[in-house]
Amino acid sequence: MAMITKQSLDLAPSQPVRVRRPASRFHMVFTAFMAILYRDIVVTGRQIFGFLLQELMQSLFFLFIFGRILPAIGMTQPYFGALFLPGIIALTVMLSSIQAVALPLVLDLGYAHEIDDRLLAPLPVSLVAVEKILFAAMRGLFAGAIMFPLAYWILGSAYQVRSDEIAIITGVMVLTAFASAGLGLTIGTLVHSEYMGLLFSMIFAPLIFTGCTYYPWTALSGVRWFQIVTLFNPLTYAAEGLRYAMVPPLNGHPLATLSPVWVILGLSVTLVIFLTTGMLSFRRRVLG
Repeated sequence: MAMITKQSLDLAPSQPVRVRRPASRFHMVFTAFMAILYRDIVVTGRQIFGFLLQELMQSLFFLFIFGRILPAIGMTQPYFGALFLPGIIALTVMLSSIQAVALPLVLDLGYAHEIDDRLLAPLPVSLVAVEKILFAAMRGLFAGAIMFPLAYWILGSAYQVRSDEIAIITGVMVLTAFASAGLGLTIGTLVHSEYMGLLFSMIFAPLIFTGCTYYPWTALSGVRWFQIVTLFNPLTYAAEGLRYAMVPPLNGHPLATLSPVWVILGLSVTLVIFLTTGMLSFRRRVLG
């Protein structure tokens, strides 16, 4: 049996000892945030058919009746589809973003308090709400983007969208999606599940019909009081912003719409108000 002497130990080559550094706080939080977001995306991908039916069915029927059938039977002008499409896309983005965060959040904060599995992740409470807003905005943008090829198929020759204002179209849609997600977060944290059906009935019908979905804002100049009422609806700014960027000139003249400055201001104010309210309400519900 060989003996290990002090001399042999001294002659043995030294092996570097690798000490594994602990993960930084930022890396740990970022990894957890992306894991939760990835899980939500995967779940939606597995339910993509149901998601598309839920988010697009109403908008597609509106577009088919008002943009294709009514002009075909002479009830509206042939170019009405071009005026109507921006409003429908704005409506799709807004409703999809609101529903994507409001409905699941009401269930998560219900009796079973299913939100606890997310709160156990190494994330600040506020980032749990931010992930829900980001995911809801992504769903809204995806639903709005899908509307373009479907509208081309439904409207046919009546499909008229400018291609020189893609940046404005994208910017308005992104701002609309995040503002709507903030609104959904506020609804989901302030309303209990037993009142959700009543709230949707009371809020969404006025939201749709006072949001300049079916008509340009400037066309309401003869009904001044109603024109002012529509300015309190965030959908008005979304629809008018897309209408400004999407509708081509009519008879050589650009369509008169709400100023883009007011569009950006209206959506930004909506985002700040409901994002702040929703975040504060979320913290109060989950920590209370």
